[in-house]
Amino acid sequence: MAAELTVPQLSDKHRSTLDQALAAIRSRAYWSPHPEHPKAYGETAPADGLAAFEAVRGTRLDLGQPGTDGWTGAEVSPFGPELGVEYPHVDPDVLLPAMKAGMGAWRDAGPEVRALVCIEILARIGARTHEFAHAVMHTSGQAFMMAFQAGGPHAQDRGLEAVAYAYEEQTRVPSQADWSKPQGKKDPLELGKTFTAVPRGISLMIGCNTFPTWNGYPGLFASLATGNAVLVKPHPRAVLPLALTVKVAREVLAEAGFDPNLVALAVERPGEGIAKTLAVRPEIRLIDYTGSTEFGDWLETNARQAQVYTEKAGVNTVVVDSTSDYKGMLSNLAFSLSLYSGQMCTTPQNLLIPRDGIETDAGHKSYDELVADLAASVGGLLGDDARANALLGALVNPDVKTRLEAAAGLGEVALASREVVNPEFPDAVVRTPVMVKLDASKPDPEAPYLSECFGPVSFAVAVDSTADALELLRRTVRDKGAMTVGAYTTSADTERAIEEVCLEESAQLSLNLTGGVYVNQTAAFSDFHGSGGNPAANAALCDGAFVSNRFRMVEIRRQA
Repeated sequence: MAAELTVPQLSDKHRSTLDQALAAIRSRAYWSPHPEHPKAYGETAPADGLAAFEAVRGTRLDLGQPGTDGWTGAEVSPFGPELGVEYPHVDPDVLLPAMKAGMGAWRDAGPEVRALVCIEILARIGARTHEFAHAVMHTSGQAFMMAFQAGGPHAQDRGLEAVAYAYEEQTRVPSQADWSKPQGKKDPLELGKTFTAVPRGISLMIGCNTFPTWNGYPGLFASLATGNAVLVKPHPRAVLPLALTVKVAREVLAEAGFDPNLVALAVERPGEGIAKTLAVRPEIRLIDYTGSTEFGDWLETNARQAQVYTEKAGVNTVVVDSTSDYKGMLSNLAFSLSLYSGQMCTTPQNLLIPRDGIETDAGHKSYDELVADLAASVGGLLGDDARANALLGALVNPDVKTRLEAAAGLGEVALASREVVNPEFPDAVVRTPVMVKLDASKPDPEAPYLSECFGPVSFAVAVDSTADALELLRRTVRDKGAMTVGAYTTSADTERAIEEVCLEESAQLSLNLTGGVYVNQTAAFSDFHGSGGNPAANAALCDGAFVSNRFRMVEIRRQA
């Protein structure tokens, strides 16, 4: 097919971006090519983005995919409105062979061309960030500003980061080499060798409800940049952001002269559960999944033909030993507990506090005082309904509301949840966090703090000492996993002890955060999201290991 986007054009547009991304993953310094402020996209961008989102509602999104055998779609915004978008339902027996057909030319294009095409896809998505923000907001329940940043530039950063790692891993080996081995008085042995990064096959990306783009883009672009075709299977409640992504990807691939079927969409009918069916098909050689531990474990056990990358559930913990900035600590923790109603895989759940209290710059604080002060800080942060709506968003599904309501019966309530009315979206279910006081003095294998309670629920767990807190931290990370660990201490010895636990159990640690960086936030190109070393996830976003097994290096030798 004729290319409207030529390689020189792509190189002129995006080679410098690729080079900067490569420099960023090596330096780990702050860098982003994607503006996170809405005003950076132009005066008309907010209105244009909203209009584009509204225009797609109630329509049929035809992607021109092979194997379309019907239409489906039943998304209802957590804020209330029905989206009314219909998506193609596909017959995998027709679609998967069509996806595989274009992989030879995509493989032969090489790592640089693939990277540049991927960056063009991201650039076009970036130009529509306002539209994508509304799509993310009305499928995930994130408040608009969070949906704009996390679902837009931050997700695009993660996708670009994966492209950079993919390029770096594929180009570690030269594409060709002349080999000459001396043989003394005889002529040397001489061979010409070529080395080709060969994709594994078709990649299945199983999207999540809460962060469809942020969690979806790393796997999507890691697989595409390493030569694989990608079948995107969104969460049934969060289809639109990924469907729009697939549409853009298909357009760019076609314009660059490649088969658009290298990226395709698979949307399930209500209750169909196609992820299980697709995951074990022999054509599927890679799987990226974010979601429940139960299904993640099932994939790891049953999708034996595929390389499976999972991000599952964990018990995120903060150890509170001491602090030199009591007010800053309370403010930082309050924000971390409140952001997006605690519906982030990195939100703290367990706050481990010595029952005798802690030393602070404001004097000694007992366990009860600290918990009361933290509850008051959360209450103050969310006391104004407008601010509360901007931080909390909406509960993403009824299961979160059920867990929230049940949590109040697990112990003494230090901070009760309250209902917040969203005047713009009166049907939205908005609740402030609940905090429950628990005691770890009596070992109980069924203790609530030993399992994840996803949503705006935290446990203030009284422990005998900081040493006991570290043992509990070690046990929960080892048994249940953790995406994040936080700690506050003024003791160098305690800091080293906490670091040792996290190093031994492969948990990402944030120490003494009191400013505008929070334990549940990570920055692409610098921070690793998850480690792949504990049960919460078997991969990190993003490192070399996340991309290097998506291709194999195949050597061809020729007699010189």
